[in-house]
Amino acid sequence: MSKASIIGAYNTKFGAFVEKNRETGEIKDTKSFYDLLEEAGRGAIEDAGISAEEIDGIWIGSCSPSKFINQEHVAPLGLEVAPEDLKFVPTTRTEAACASSSIALYNAAFAIESGRFKRVLVIGVEKMNLLATKEVAHVLACSSYWPDEGAFGMTFPGLFAELAKGYMAHYSYSLEQLQEMFAHISALSYKNGYENPLAHFGKGAPPHRLGLDDPERILSLPESGKGSNPMIAYPLRLHDCSLVSDGAAALVLAPTRDAKKISPRAVEIAGIGMASDRLAEKKRDNLYELTAGKVAVKRSFAEANITIDDVDFAEVHDCFSINQILTTEALGLSKDGQAGFDYINKRFGPKDPCPVNLSGGLKAKGHPVGATGASMHALAYKQLVGEPIGMAPVKRDPRIGVVFNVGGSGATNCVTTLKRIK
Repeated sequence: MSKASIIGAYNTKFGAFVEKNRETGEIKDTKSFYDLLEEAGRGAIEDAGISAEEIDGIWIGSCSPSKFINQEHVAPLGLEVAPEDLKFVPTTRTEAACASSSIALYNAAFAIESGRFKRVLVIGVEKMNLLATKEVAHVLACSSYWPDEGAFGMTFPGLFAELAKGYMAHYSYSLEQLQEMFAHISALSYKNGYENPLAHFGKGAPPHRLGLDDPERILSLPESGKGSNPMIAYPLRLHDCSLVSDGAAALVLAPTRDAKKISPRAVEIAGIGMASDRLAEKKRDNLYELTAGKVAVKRSFAEANITIDDVDFAEVHDCFSINQILTTEALGLSKDGQAGFDYINKRFGPKDPCPVNLSGGLKAKGHPVGATGASMHALAYKQLVGEPIGMAPVKRDPRIGVVFNVGGSGATNCVTTLKRIK
């Protein structure tokens, strides 16, 4: 069986692509779901150096387009990337909350490994900012276990707050200790995001203007008013939360045996680890670790025949600061209960042996939920082919990268090991 490899990738700029009239409440779309999808797909095909007519399958990951933009049945929209060349190509849409486009990537890889497909386009896309904040929270809450969580007003900040509280209780950490950990994590994300030209919060954005690459500045922000850091869901504050973003990303896959001939910029999907936990948090074994995430890490590393010591950088799912801690520990980059202290001690920056979230992560790069998995993989691919978008590892010429994408509050865990092909 030939594994699948990535031969091209593209990431749109992430941001809030709307104009809002504060007096009337009217919201004008300035870059649509359709625009973003098509831009990403065309960009990835061009980056791969192939023609659109070579594509024989399309997978699209999108979390909730029916609620965000009133559009279901999005898979055939993939044909709009190149309508004449892609006519009659089979298309499939996948959904797994924030891991929707990682699942699209995996299904595309499995299709290639089956031998049925040769060149596959994968797109992740979401348009979130046409809705007000309260409406966005409701849409995302539909990815919780609705009978016991969303139906009772539980939001995703609230769900991850439960993980933060479970972590605090299990390791007997005080609120002050946890907030210091979180401030260092957010500061690193913002600092890396400044260098990412595609980031929602890059240079000129509020964190840059306020100097929030300094954790002490985050800790000293007021509780309320302009430039504040209010409590969103105890113990998570505003700067512990990722962004509501619009954007898309795409990748082109081919069998590894062909990829070596097609492109000198091929990166193999060397290990796929996927593990699911029970959707309802109260039904899980505990709320202080990503138990299924650790299983996904083991599966991915075993398939790729590596250990964490072989990894040159990681992109992890920092939808909330607590999840950056949990994913860092699940990968084995930190001992259980110690990741926060490692961030305080300045680990995982660009000079670390294994930097984390050089892109700025979801907190700075942005988090258009259906696009996030594809984006994490696209930016990791660019690192491995020597074309980093933003920060790059300082101490190593990266050969192996890991992506850890999470769907929901830890229910879907996708860990991908990527290896550069020489």
